[in-house]
Amino acid sequence: MQLSNEQALALVRKGAELLQGGHPQEARARFEQITVTGRANTQIWLFLAAACKASGDRTSEEAALDAALALDPSLIRGQIMKGDCRVHAGDQQGALEFYQVALRWAEAAEQLPPDLAAEVARARCVIAQYAAKGDAAREAALTARGLPPEARSPRFAEALDIMAGRKAIFVQQPTDFYFPGLAQTKFFGTAAFDWVAAVEAEAPAIRAELDGLLASRAADFRPYLHGDPNRARIDHSLLDDPDWSALFLCENGVQSDAAIEACPATWAAMQHVPFPAIANSPTVMFSLLRPGARIAPHTGMFNTRLVCHLPLVVPPDCHFRVGNEKRQWEQGKLLVFDDSIEHEAWNNSDQDRVVLIFDIWRPDLSEQEKAEVAALFAGKPS
Repeated sequence: MQLSNEQALALVRKGAELLQGGHPQEARARFEQITVTGRANTQIWLFLAAACKASGDRTSEEAALDAALALDPSLIRGQIMKGDCRVHAGDQQGALEFYQVALRWAEAAEQLPPDLAAEVARARCVIAQYAAKGDAAREAALTARGLPPEARSPRFAEALDIMAGRKAIFVQQPTDFYFPGLAQTKFFGTAAFDWVAAVEAEAPAIRAELDGLLASRAADFRPYLHGDPNRARIDHSLLDDPDWSALFLCENGVQSDAAIEACPATWAAMQHVPFPAIANSPTVMFSLLRPGARIAPHTGMFNTRLVCHLPLVVPPDCHFRVGNEKRQWEQGKLLVFDDSIEHEAWNNSDQDRVVLIFDIWRPDLSEQEKAEVAALFAGKPS
């Protein structure tokens, strides 16, 4: 049967009117007059699927949806309807996959009409419900096999959290240089570094020098992030804000003689440290975070170095997060972490928090690799 464009359009209009008026069988007959000619577009297949569903014919509904999605897999509504068909068929895994595809297309869309946005929200709720059921079943099975939550290793527990969607996957994402094959480790145990004990032993003397700076040279602390008229302005809530400020003994490889003279014990302690010889390194600074301030999530420039925090002034309710792991600073106890993994810090107390920050070579780089990286960035413009 051949249909003119006018005839096809009339059938679509009549079919839509019948479907809206509660006559799905008659609507289906109109739509099928078009589909048998091979001229149906995605919208007509969706109309036919809706008519079949309203008629109680889920098999034909699914066939119509398959035809629509074959023409355009980005049909969000079609993917959701297909997911509903899989639910009706008892295929939970298939339903999840279609709902998830619908959500990915929805996230890429600039704007959705209200009725479709409501369907996307419904699909998201169904996914969450299935995920919760799956998580509960998984927890029960592991507990029955002798692995209740308290008996699990930290990495396995985190893997389960990621699997359940409670935590995200964080990996090294340096802004300037990525060296492949390095361990995706957030915090490094300090026992692996033979210089840590010597630095921690000097923490009281370093704290005393910090107190002297705060008493006599507080004005030398400047916003850590500061604008430069010769550089593009960065978008950061703490730009030129003294709530996050620093006093540098060494900044991007350039030593401050005045600061070092004022902090001889601090600088002497730093001589135990394996500073990296790469661009913008080493850096040694006192970092001050004022009450209520929060350093937004960010990543560092290189994954070939680690960053160290020696906490000196640590009021309660100050926190530090790297990837999925949140820690509190302990006065005088070093934290060593990979700053190329997303991290953030905040001070919810009513007092200043101050840590000494410096960077070191990664221990899993060979001497040849260190020399290669150093050569790569020798004389690199800032």
